[in-house]
Amino acid sequence: MSWLRALKETARSGLAVERRRLSPLIAARGALGLALVMGFSLALFGPAVAAASAFGAFQAAIATFQRSWRPRPTLALASGGSLAVSTFLGYLTGSHTVLFLALLLLWTFLSGLAWAVGPTVGIIASSNVAIMLVTITLPTSVADAAGHAAMIFTGGLVQAALVVLLPVRPWGAQRDALADALAAEADYARRLRHDPVAPFDPVPLMNARSAAAVTARQARRRPAELHGPRRLAERIRPVLASLADPAVGAPAEGPRRDRVRELLAAAAEVLDAAARAVRHGEPVRLPPGAVAALRTPDTGTILSGRSHRAALRLAALLDDVVEAADPRTPTAPDDPVPDDARSVGARALRLFRRAELPDGGPAARTRPSLLRLVPVAVAKARSELRPGSPVLRHAVRVSAVTAAGYLLGLVLPFGHGYWAPMASVMVMRPDFSQTYARSVARFGGTLVGVALASAVVQTAHPDTYLSAGLAVLCAFGMYLLMRTGYAVSQVCVAAYVVFLLGMEGSGISQTVRDRVLLTLLGGLLAMLAYAVYPAWETPRLRGRLADWLAASGRYATAVAARYADPSGAAGPDVREALLSARAARVAWHDAVGRAVHEPVRHRGLSHAAAEGAGHALAEFGRAAMLLEAHLPERDAEPLPAAAGLAEALREATERGARAVRERRVPEWDGLRETVAAWDTEVADPLLRKAARLLLDALDELSTSLADA
Repeated sequence: MSWLRALKETARSGLAVERRRLSPLIAARGALGLALVMGFSLALFGPAVAAASAFGAFQAAIATFQRSWRPRPTLALASGGSLAVSTFLGYLTGSHTVLFLALLLLWTFLSGLAWAVGPTVGIIASSNVAIMLVTITLPTSVADAAGHAAMIFTGGLVQAALVVLLPVRPWGAQRDALADALAAEADYARRLRHDPVAPFDPVPLMNARSAAAVTARQARRRPAELHGPRRLAERIRPVLASLADPAVGAPAEGPRRDRVRELLAAAAEVLDAAARAVRHGEPVRLPPGAVAALRTPDTGTILSGRSHRAALRLAALLDDVVEAADPRTPTAPDDPVPDDARSVGARALRLFRRAELPDGGPAARTRPSLLRLVPVAVAKARSELRPGSPVLRHAVRVSAVTAAGYLLGLVLPFGHGYWAPMASVMVMRPDFSQTYARSVARFGGTLVGVALASAVVQTAHPDTYLSAGLAVLCAFGMYLLMRTGYAVSQVCVAAYVVFLLGMEGSGISQTVRDRVLLTLLGGLLAMLAYAVYPAWETPRLRGRLADWLAASGRYATAVAARYADPSGAAGPDVREALLSARAARVAWHDAVGRAVHEPVRHRGLSHAAAEGAGHALAEFGRAAMLLEAHLPERDAEPLPAAAGLAEALREATERGARAVRERRVPEWDGLRETVAAWDTEVADPLLRKAARLLLDALDELSTSLADA
């Protein structure tokens, strides 16, 4: 892609406004916390302290909107505390340009490395640096700086307290994640009716797994219906694929295929009902038609073999999903729902549940506290201190650009020169498209927001308290519209800063032209830095593809090894291998999405080759999933030939991954010989077909890479 086209695409993306579901109650709660802190500070300490405390409450509320599964009060406290420390240290060195510049370089470099921990930590760290550039200009002495830092932390404390005292849809994020996973399974079942080999996006299941990790305090308060359905949804996916695929189940047409389509439609309705119950915390209301379709005794006369077994297992798993998703206690004597309306599978099929969830099901996933997370965060940041790391390059870029913007702000004849470095640090991200899109959005939003706010100031001449009220109103608009687009939120942020600094009279002295020019300067510095010192994703696509191939190979190896050793005592863990393969798949798709918009000469994979290779590996994973859907019981007879297939898969995918990294076309001769022998040694048609599907997918991968 050319630079001109890349700039056009990123500008369009940055200025786009999306239709999203708004959360007015949560936005009002954040604005209430800001108003309480600002009003208290104005009444007791004056406008300067009120402005500092308002920044703390404002940033703490933004932290609670981040996409994190941690408790919202924890995020607010962490944001307020870290901003207070940044402000105090910044003021102590602010009078010495060289010393403050050294602190700024260190602080921004660490904030850049914080992206290694995750986007939530990276956003909070970057925001702290940006707001510190403003708040250090407010105190007049060390004692004042300590007081300002205390009030900033108080702002975070107030926001955390409001989250506890005024809960809005408790566990809403976790409910949505689990409901989205169940709804994704329902959509998958519907698509399988028309396309028996339809792809499935595992991201909803991965999000649900992340949301299931809880702290010790959360574990004691978590609703019962958030405990079990996620794991059951994980088990349903391979069963759905096995039931629908004509290569291992019912033929593509005929009475058996019609019965399979009926079962898939019923499963989709049941999963949708469970998703609605989980999302809203209400009883499960099952469609009678779906219940009848799953309970009919005709299944055993129409389907046979693997298809019949998959249908029985699907009914049993759906039964468990409904019971786990219902917020009421199933054994309550006054439960008005009859047992037959709740059951969607025969009660005699409990053996399938014992096979799917041994020992009563998995234990709750634990999430470490913030203090215990510190060593993990440090280790992740240290792992990025290596040549070629995108996070390290981002840390170097953001620290250099922020320092350059600060020095230019001192030299240029504008007031409040911190606007340039503030804009830079807020728009810079580790990838190209986000950095350029946010730069354009910040400039456009600032232009509109500052113009509107300055017009209000020049027309109405608001006093201190009216300026504070207008600032709170702008903050409410920012919280409400935050997820609709960065440009829209920046309109509110720019107006908020104008009114906030206008409380003490320092916001009116700077013209619209000066603010816009400094913001434009900060955005241009950020864009120039990425062009000079980039971290392009395109050249790394082959490495991402090799990682996905290796991870998928480990998953297929683990599944095949389980047939050779059904007890699984000496073999790799299937579940862990599956999670690694999913993570590698998501990393590949994210990398392809970033590479599409990069203005670089092609040095990785063409778009056609990347699409074909991605489809091939998705088919490889689907074939392994078909095998996983029919794993033998732990006391079943071992299949010795499966050990040879597992070893051949391991060696072939490892060699193939090396070939992909070295820009060679992988070959699968050894695996081909093993699969040919497998056809003569194994009588089960499912196992023979699945092995051929694995080999066909790898051949498709080689074809895609050869065409490149």
